[in-house]
Amino acid sequence: MKVHFIQHESFEAPGAYLEWAMARGYQVSFSKVYEYQPLPDEHAIQNLDLLVILGGPQSPSTMQTECPYFDSQAEQTVLKRAIDAGKAVVGACLGAQLIGEALGAAYEHSPEREIGNFPIRLNRQGLDDPLLSHFGESTVVGHWHNDMPGLTPNTQILATSAGCPRQIVKYSALVYGFQCHPELTLDVVRQLIAAQANLVEQSQQHHFVQHPDEILLYDYREMNEKLWLFLDRLIEAYRQTTQN
Repeated sequence: MKVHFIQHESFEAPGAYLEWAMARGYQVSFSKVYEYQPLPDEHAIQNLDLLVILGGPQSPSTMQTECPYFDSQAEQTVLKRAIDAGKAVVGACLGAQLIGEALGAAYEHSPEREIGNFPIRLNRQGLDDPLLSHFGESTVVGHWHNDMPGLTPNTQILATSAGCPRQIVKYSALVYGFQCHPELTLDVVRQLIAAQANLVEQSQQHHFVQHPDEILLYDYREMNEKLWLFLDRLIEAYRQTTQN
C-alpha cells in the first residue's frame, strides 16, 4: 500500500495516521507544502492507494497572498483526481473541508470553536457504517478547529458533537472527512499548543476550549486505536474495489 500525506504545517503533523502506516509497513510519501514541496501529479496519484490530507490554520478560502505555500485550488484538483481515480481519501479538519470544496460543497464556520478533547456522538448512519461502527455511540476524540466541511447532496453525516454538527462525514464509500482529530498524540498536541496563541485566554472565553494543562494530561491511545481500525477497514474496502 502506498500512502501519501499532504501536510500544511510542521505542527499539524500526521500523528497516529503516520504511526499506523509505518506499523503496517506501507510505503509513505509526503507533500509538505510549508516546505514548498510539490503536490502529487496525475502519475503519482494513479500510483498511490490512500491520500491523507491534513489540517492547518488555513481555510479553503485562504489566498496565496495570505499564505504563499498554500494553494487551495491546486489541492482541490489533486483531491478530485484521487477521488475520480477510485483512491481511498481521508481528510482531517482543513483536509475534510477541502474534500467538500473539491466536490462542490462550500465549507462553513462551525457554531463553536473546539480545542481539546470532547465526545462525539455517532448517529444511526454512523453506527451502521461498517468502517466506523467500533467507535460506539459516543467516544472522546481530539478537536482543534473553527470551521466544518461542506455537504454535497450525497454526503452522509456520521458523527456530531455538542459544538459542531459535522464531525465525521462520508462523501462516498472510500472518501471520509474528519473534522475532529483522532490522530492526535501527546507529541502532536505539544506542537499544536506551542503554535496556538492565547490558548489559556481562549479556554476562559470559549465553552469548548480546554486549558492546555488539561489537554496535555489526556491519554490519546484509545482514540488512536479506533482510528487505526477505521483505517484498516478502509484499506480492506479499497482492496476489494481494486480486485473487482
